[in-house]
Amino acid sequence: MTPDQWSAPTGNEGQSVRQLVDHVVGGNRMATVILGGGSRRDGIDAFALSAADVDVVAAFDDSHRELVAAFAEPGALERTVAHPAMDMPGTQLLGFRITEYGLHGWDLARAIGTDDTIDPVVLDALWNLLHPLAPILAATGMFGTGASGTIADDATLQDRVLDLSGRRP
Repeated sequence: MTPDQWSAPTGNEGQSVRQLVDHVVGGNRMATVILGGGSRRDGIDAFALSAADVDVVAAFDDSHRELVAAFAEPGALERTVAHPAMDMPGTQLLGFRITEYGLHGWDLARAIGTDDTIDPVVLDALWNLLHPLAPILAATGMFGTGASGTIADDATLQDRVLDLSGRRP
């Protein structure tokens, strides 16, 4: 990635590459805090810190490392966390982070013009997380308009996942 690409548009609700990475870093920080027993307010405050990061790549690396360590703690997946959207088990929070990484990784690749192929293991996880929610995804507002209804059942899994998530490759 080149320095001028930080301002490139991602196609994700008007976010630049920098804003997209800030969003992922903020999500990592929020998840780490609430997995550690922090309140909703603590999570929201941790999320907001990413806007002040100077070295975004280092911030991502640090936040990712801390997130992995938080999920590796005994009982983290069974713990109920105070996510800003609702109380949820750690397993659901992990699903949120997998979804963020998979979809925003694709957004980032498209924005900077690199290979946007999503790893098949990640695609399977995304499909298994999102497909059961298909009827309500558009209503959440987190996935644009949701599925277009125009993707054939025999389309590639990547095309089906992206369409379900409101992306139109």
